Amino acid sequence: MLFCYGCDHMDLKSLRYFLAIAEEGSISAAAESLHLSQPNLSRQISALERELGVTLMVRGSRRVELTEEGILLRRRAEEILALAETAKSELASDRDVSGTVSIGGGETDAFRLVARAMAAVRGRHPGIDFRVHSGNADDVTDRLDHGLIDFGVLVEPVDKGRYDFISFPVVDRWGLMVRDDDPIADAPCARPEDVLGRPLIVSQQSMALNGISGWLGSDVSKLDVRATYNLLYNASLMVSEGLGSAMCLEGIVGTGGDSGLRFLPLDPPLEVGLSLVWKKGGVQGKAQKIFLDEVKGVFASVGRGPTEAV
Repeated sequence: MLFCYGCDHMDLKSLRYFLAIAEEGSISAAAESLHLSQPNLSRQISALERELGVTLMVRGSRRVELTEEGILLRRRAEEILALAETAKSELASDRDVSGTVSIGGGETDAFRLVARAMAAVRGRHPGIDFRVHSGNADDVTDRLDHGLIDFGVLVEPVDKGRYDFISFPVVDRWGLMVRDDDPIADAPCARPEDVLGRPLIVSQQSMALNGISGWLGSDVSKLDVRATYNLLYNASLMVSEGLGSAMCLEGIVGTGGDSGLRFLPLDPPLEVGLSLVWKKGGVQGKAQKIFLDEVKGVFASVGRGPTEAV
């Protein structure tokens, strides 16, 4: 083996010089690319050959030819320098964290708190970016279970038993989205009698329907459901076109003004909590830990601190 010849002091600089000559094909061209004098570079390579106890190249009048030992060193030197660059990059990442944090979530105005944390993290760590997937609870938990996202934002009621989580310091409230020419559009709220018998567009999330059933005091099978949705913007278009009224959370789609839509909060009020969840066993990755710490800080700054369950 090549490295059994007393090469205790061989350094990366010598390997870079050797590779430059191997790539350029001549000492003079390599010296020019390295901004060294030709005699200086020749002395460096001669010292490397003495250290290794082998001849690495045959010097011609115009070009050099690598010996068998030189060919072997070229391959090993490329590997060594590549590993050195990888180590340098990894050590740098300890100081300047980089990576992608992936988040899935249902539509909710409370997501602005998560967005606030994202902006703060990005301001301090420009190497961290974010990937956000919108979907209902079933979609988000499936992605979380399969490792496709790091965190999920879930609207209650939802089964969090298999996750670690922190609760949002805010709640969402349910209401009825109607067209502004609807007979109840100017009412301050929507009551169960306003909903029963009305054409409805409802969330696909089965647990959301269970919550509405409790509010109605009757089975959801009695509702006149014309369509379901998982993204409220599409539901708002269906409302605008007269398909029905949408049972939805407040603040996701703009209503009032010239939108042609009104949001009527349910009466009695139906409020739901939210949680940021991740797989049990702790958050993996520096970027993910930085993000989670920032979320906790944002939640605490809103009012009451977040409830954490691990």
